[in-house]
Amino acid sequence: MTAVTVEGPDTRLIVLRGNSASGKSSVADGLRERFGRGLALVAQDNLRRIVLRERDRPGAANIGLIDTVARYALDAGYHVVLEGLLYADRYGDMLARLRADHRGPTHAYYLHVPFEETLVRHAGKPIADEVGEADLRDWYRELDLLPSGAETVIGAGSGLTETVDRIMRETGLDRLPAREH
Repeated sequence: MTAVTVEGPDTRLIVLRGNSASGKSSVADGLRERFGRGLALVAQDNLRRIVLRERDRPGAANIGLIDTVARYALDAGYHVVLEGLLYADRYGDMLARLRADHRGPTHAYYLHVPFEETLVRHAGKPIADEVGEADLRDWYRELDLLPSGAETVIGAGSGLTETVDRIMRETGLDRLPAREH
């Protein structure tokens, strides 16, 4: 993919990463609900599992699709919350390019939840019957941080409201107007 500067110096790019059941989707939904119109949600699971029906593997097509959708939304003037497991070794280069090309502020967060807590949280999910402990253990990566050191780690002790409040404040979304339409 050719390096293109992503327009929108006033747009925010927020990357939420972490293991399964770490709260990424809940935080992303909370940010979107709190901000209102004008915030695009780019969810790895939706693009990889639903749109492409693809397994998560190195070099997979979803990596480019995630990049393209995030860039498109930023170019259209949307703030973007990009969320998913987004393993550092598979998605790190794409995320680094996206970060470098984005002219507006970029913030990255890693939601860290110990494996035992992952099991507890996962048990309450609708897919708990389909995805078992062996799958979760296979997917789990302890502090799979990006090598750039650009991520803020938020631990399991931070509740949903507290995490959403923090990200709204640190990214400046709490001071920006939502779109009218």
